[in-house]
Amino acid sequence: MSYNNNYHNHGSNHSTSWGDNSDKMSNLGAGLRSVDWSHTQLEHFEKNFYVEDKRVAARSERDIEEFRRSKEIKIQGRNVPRPVTSFAEAGFPEYLMSSIRAQGFKEPTPIQCQAWPMALSGRDVIAIAQTGSGKTISFALPAMLHINAQPLLAPGDGPIALVLAPTRELAVQIQQECTKFGSNSRIRNTAIYGGAPKGPQIRDLQRGVEIVIATPGRLIDMLETEKTNLRRVTYLVMDEADRMLDMGFEPQIRRIVSQIRPDRQTLMFSATWPKDVQKLASDFLRDMIQCNVGSMDLTANHNIEQIVDVCSEFEKRNKLINHLERISSENAKVLIFVATKRVADEITKYLRQDGWPALAIHGDKEQRERDWVLGEFKAGRSPILIATDVASRGIDVKDIGYVINYDFPNNCEDYVHRVGRTGRAGKKGIAFTYFTTENARSARELISILREAKALVPPELEEMAMLGGGGGKSRYNSGRGGGGRGGGRGTGSRFGQQSDTGYTHRSIRW
Repeated sequence: MSYNNNYHNHGSNHSTSWGDNSDKMSNLGAGLRSVDWSHTQLEHFEKNFYVEDKRVAARSERDIEEFRRSKEIKIQGRNVPRPVTSFAEAGFPEYLMSSIRAQGFKEPTPIQCQAWPMALSGRDVIAIAQTGSGKTISFALPAMLHINAQPLLAPGDGPIALVLAPTRELAVQIQQECTKFGSNSRIRNTAIYGGAPKGPQIRDLQRGVEIVIATPGRLIDMLETEKTNLRRVTYLVMDEADRMLDMGFEPQIRRIVSQIRPDRQTLMFSATWPKDVQKLASDFLRDMIQCNVGSMDLTANHNIEQIVDVCSEFEKRNKLINHLERISSENAKVLIFVATKRVADEITKYLRQDGWPALAIHGDKEQRERDWVLGEFKAGRSPILIATDVASRGIDVKDIGYVINYDFPNNCEDYVHRVGRTGRAGKKGIAFTYFTTENARSARELISILREAKALVPPELEEMAMLGGGGGKSRYNSGRGGGGRGGGRGTGSRFGQQSDTGYTHRSIRW
């Protein structure tokens, strides 16, 4: 069967599932009772635990400005605390310092230097920094101090700290960090997300946990069925806020926040700062202070070499094989992004038939399988991972050498997050991107990202931007005629490679 036929037949299996999920999502939270906070008696709670270290206080304004400039930190708001330059200056108690030492961290990242004093002061905080910059620890450690200053949980109490995250993968990653740093102070946590059995999650909630990390849909389910409540929440974090809005979670976020006392401390972490995130911040945060690390414009990590290949849809498969051929001798992990679940499954199937050690991760796979796939990828037993955007954030794999954008994403924000899966923790990375006329509306913004990073801008991409996008007559659309999305006419080949005797299975070099 040709690639073309497989592509369409396989896709029909999933054609209705996405719409059904969307309908379900729009009704999520309709059963939640609204709370009249103006007539609710609220117990006082402490949220300001910050004592400025003498070394920080002794620095001149010029020293502080120079430090912020060197770390590309910009601040906004009233009375923003000064940044710290070391773990010792943050004033964490010994039970947290011993955990920090055990992790082997040498010094705080720029976002941690500025966000810790802001979060510890009890203020509402907005922190904008690129993916992989240490944001999780920026809100997790202050959460531990906040929790330990509150009365102990009583039977029937919900969590004290709530972290909202867009995907299961990110929720699990945050949970792992909270477990590392919460064990010394006996702070319990659980991750609540869809696609996994509810039983263990319900048991955790009913046993009592101080921190809940949750995706919005499953949390609302737990609230509607009264498996937990948010009456004790005084520390609220929205992580990857831009991604949650991209995924359509805004109505659910608003319903969840309506269940939390208005005098809580709210922290919003995001990799980008688009207008819809700004609106959410202005609705939920009071007298907020903000720090941005890096440029406010959409930029990619400069440790990543960005290579954009303007091509036709038909050419992508050969390009992918050629890139994998070149990469295979390096023993590097490769993350390949595609637009849909069916393309993820198709490409995985064909790569595996051709001897490549590839696995796929997407929203239709059960959590157990997703966890197994991630484990195989992290361990390097299956160093090629094909993913839909569910994996563009929250996969915390430090040593991904290459990202390949087989399908360009819907917007350039997602492009930046995808390529940001490589080049993490100061390492170098390479990102290949296949760009077709169907993506032309993103050409101009992509060019500005490439120029900012001093990356090569292909002349075909500039021409596409000048033409204003669109149009099927461009020469870059060659190959769509003979055989369309499938192989070339009569090749009968997978990825357009012709063979008279079938396919020679490539020996796996990884």
